[in-house]
Amino acid sequence: MERDNKSTGATMEFLLLGFSELLCLRVLLFLIFLIIHLVTLAGNVMIFMAVVMEPSRPPMLFFLCQLSVIELCYTLVIVPKALFSLIVVDGSTFSFIGCAAQRHLFVALGGAECFLLVAMSYDLYVAICQPLHYIAVMSEEFCLRLAVACCLGGFAVALGLTVAVFRLPFCQSRHINHFFCDVPAVLHLACTQSYTPELPLLAACVLLLLLPFLLILTSYVCIAAALLHVTSSVGRCKAFSTCISHLAITSLLYGCATFMYIRPKTSYY
Repeated sequence: MERDNKSTGATMEFLLLGFSELLCLRVLLFLIFLIIHLVTLAGNVMIFMAVVMEPSRPPMLFFLCQLSVIELCYTLVIVPKALFSLIVVDGSTFSFIGCAAQRHLFVALGGAECFLLVAMSYDLYVAICQPLHYIAVMSEEFCLRLAVACCLGGFAVALGLTVAVFRLPFCQSRHINHFFCDVPAVLHLACTQSYTPELPLLAACVLLLLLPFLLILTSYVCIAAALLHVTSSVGRCKAFSTCISHLAITSLLYGCATFMYIRPKTSYY
């Protein structure tokens, strides 16, 4: 890749290579991803409708409804363009602004989801550790403010990261070896030899991954300590199984995201 022709304004269009090397599997991959996409959309819509139709919605269902909406938007931001890249033989083009917008929405929705998982773990903590104060603490107004704060936090971090990344000077090559405008793939095109441009990504990972995971882990440690004092073995086992399953899914999410984004751009390919 040529690194001597730097540009910020000239590189106004990117070329998403995506699955360009898998020509013989394009139709099969398109059908597989389309089916998965439709099933995901249908599942999230059904979750949303089930929660909305519930007469009395506890806070956990409220957060679950918001999580399904975020997942719905999340897939709509990424998958349609990825499916289109399977149809186009020579790769799918993406404008500079379109790439930045997709990058911003991807990080914003992902960040909102990470913060929302913290809110859900806090809800579980209050329900188990402070059951007598649950209704007073987790009021409808407080849950609404918490949900809005999660979304605003994700969008704020995403805006800072997007501005920092797309202000970098890019090289002559505009080929992104990915099926969407992911930050490591875009950073790989930046004409910089230092690790300074990666600092915003590292800061975003700390805010969106490390900090939420530590808060979730803290809440589950407090829950585990409270469950040790529960006399009913049946209730203790049921609560432990619920917490362990939630923690396993959360660890899988944060672990995969950490592996993907907390590494130097030179190791991307």
